[in-house]
Amino acid sequence: MLRRRLARLYWRLSRWTLRSDPQPAPTVPRILIGAPHTSNWDFVLMLAIAWEAEIPFRWLGKHTLFRGWRGPVMRALGGVPVDRTNPGRVVAEILVAQAEAPFSLVVTPEGTRGGVTRWKSGFYRIAREADLPVTLGYVDRTTMTAGLGPTITLTGDVRADMDVIRAFYADKSGLRPERRTEPRLDSEDAPPA
Repeated sequence: MLRRRLARLYWRLSRWTLRSDPQPAPTVPRILIGAPHTSNWDFVLMLAIAWEAEIPFRWLGKHTLFRGWRGPVMRALGGVPVDRTNPGRVVAEILVAQAEAPFSLVVTPEGTRGGVTRWKSGFYRIAREADLPVTLGYVDRTTMTAGLGPTITLTGDVRADMDVIRAFYADKSGLRPERRTEPRLDSEDAPPA
């Protein structure tokens, strides 16, 4: 209740407008994509979006964010540290945790605030292996809006699924448009099996 009140206060005082599509019930586990991820402010917007919608969630963050005094704070906010040297292990750990006690997981597929040419595929693999829908969360500086877009079910046809995702994010700029990464996975370029 306190988190929702804080979120509502934030949206009332902020220059940003919360604009979301109709969503599944807050307790329905899913992957929440946070994109474009171009600024540290995306984190504040993500908290305000999820708290307003009363979605119980966890989020992935680089392990260095969890050092020292920040560790307990980040974990209390739902953070799960990720060691980028072994991303396959992260997917396996999330799948085990998801099976034990289902939760929604916020993922920024770019994995960083800029300097990459492709999205990381962890969100896709987790969604498929755990049979979770994917909600397209966004930040758009051109309209000063942020929120949750449609919730989709991935089909396993990576290129077709990513075409749907690309279409949604085509007009979303992020806070720092010059850092935006086109939604594309390496596996889209693989020959069909």
